[in-house]
Amino acid sequence: MENGGHSTTITFMRQALNLARRGLGSVEPNPAVGCVIVKDGAVIGQGWHRRFGGPHAEVNAISDCRKQGHIPDGATMYVTLEPCAHFGKTPPCTQAVIAAGLKKIVIASEDPTRPAGGGIRKLKDAGIEVEAGVCRDEAESLNAPFYKHARTELPWIILKWAQSIDGKLAWKNPPEEGRWISNEKSRADVHRLRKRVQGILTGVDTVIADNPKLTLRIEAQPIDRPPLRIVLDSNLRMPLDCHLTATTDASTLLVTTHNTAKREIARVEKFKQAGVEVLAASQREGRCDLRETLMELGKRDIQQLLVEAGPTLIAEFLKQRLVDEIRTYIAPMILGTDGAADISKPLSAIVTRCKFKNIQIEPFDMDICISGRL
Repeated sequence: MENGGHSTTITFMRQALNLARRGLGSVEPNPAVGCVIVKDGAVIGQGWHRRFGGPHAEVNAISDCRKQGHIPDGATMYVTLEPCAHFGKTPPCTQAVIAAGLKKIVIASEDPTRPAGGGIRKLKDAGIEVEAGVCRDEAESLNAPFYKHARTELPWIILKWAQSIDGKLAWKNPPEEGRWISNEKSRADVHRLRKRVQGILTGVDTVIADNPKLTLRIEAQPIDRPPLRIVLDSNLRMPLDCHLTATTDASTLLVTTHNTAKREIARVEKFKQAGVEVLAASQREGRCDLRETLMELGKRDIQQLLVEAGPTLIAEFLKQRLVDEIRTYIAPMILGTDGAADISKPLSAIVTRCKFKNIQIEPFDMDICISGRL
């Protein structure tokens, strides 16, 4: 152990975990990874994975070490994920670690992906001592979507909605100031959430009622990887002139049933001509099979999926136990008869209770956001 035994090892690993958190929202679908390099009980270099496609945490930490005038040779590296052993957007991190002459690597969790795995074996073959499993639970919780997708090929499902105190998701007749229930700061937070995900899913009723764009809009930040927009539409009712076909900011996938796709060949062709991909799925109780759809999205490397839908679809995701995380924005208003889309009715019909953990409560001006994991 590095100067002080197990407790010191945990301290350095938690420092690496804190660094890793800085990458959340910028590195997805890659995991957020942090790294510190320690010599003679002192940190001589640190780094984290800053952006998708950029250098990994280990390379940044080694670079930081040298910039500060230190030599990593003989030092111990603490890293939150097993160094990758493959050529991807960057060279293997194992090469950089071995070349730096590090004596020992302490790893929080092994890499569950096939292409990137094998780093521990390569490090050991190079004569480097490896210790794995330090703060494993914390590391895997930090990158829960990455681990779920790697192990199950299913996306991490985030269910998001905004409501009034009395559970209304929309206005019957929107006032002059706009159709939103939530305030501007809450909406800005949703766009930061959209930046984390690779897909945004909604139902056709929401498209017909609200005509959303489902695009990512963050000022002063270029959007180089817009999330795929996905619409569940079992009967192909989506208007051909809606924003999801008219805007080219992101791609759109329309999911319908096999029977509808066969019956509505001409309409399917019109959507394709408008640049919309049409996917046929099995039918379950008259609707597109959610589990089958999620399996297909997982195969398309959608690691995190944001569901922004109406009460019926929200309740169905919860009913089928398909949700990993919720994020609910509550506005300080009671809409009463001016409100529509009452979420309390479909939610009250769920038989098995949904209990959440890791609860967080955040204020956005007068709005309150409650989030948690199922």
